[in-house]
Amino acid sequence: MIRIAVSGHRGLSTATTTLIDDAIRSRLAEHAPTLTGLSCLADGADQIFARAVIDLGGVLEVVTPARQYREGLPAEAHQEYDALLIRAEQVHAMDFIESTSESHMVASRFMLDHADELLAVWDGKPARGYGGTADVVAEARERGLKVHVIWPKGAQR
Repeated sequence: MIRIAVSGHRGLSTATTTLIDDAIRSRLAEHAPTLTGLSCLADGADQIFARAVIDLGGVLEVVTPARQYREGLPAEAHQEYDALLIRAEQVHAMDFIESTSESHMVASRFMLDHADELLAVWDGKPARGYGGTADVVAEARERGLKVHVIWPKGAQR
């Protein structure tokens, strides 16, 4: 069973969400149903990935960066976060209270520690802040982990 971690952009438009969802499902279908997906369940790429893992019959593991992580997500992402969280086979909670860039990067490193590859929903640009997708991709590549970048033609941030 392959273990795939996700890192990716948040705040995606409806059109970009559709493009990303199609690309993720196409990539994951190569391994379904014998895959485990690791996700922090942030809005955007993380939730799209997690839903695809479940829909394709895979196993979802959630990594929560902090106890107050959910509260830091946009309110419109809470319902899907909750629905995905209860479907997780395992939840790994990082030892932070506040949801910060540091806690997010620690959670990403944890996922990389437990993954065979990284699926990065990434436009190829530098991170907007510490712990962003570019930082996670750099860390994965530094470790020699296989990285698959998904950014379909027409996707926008």
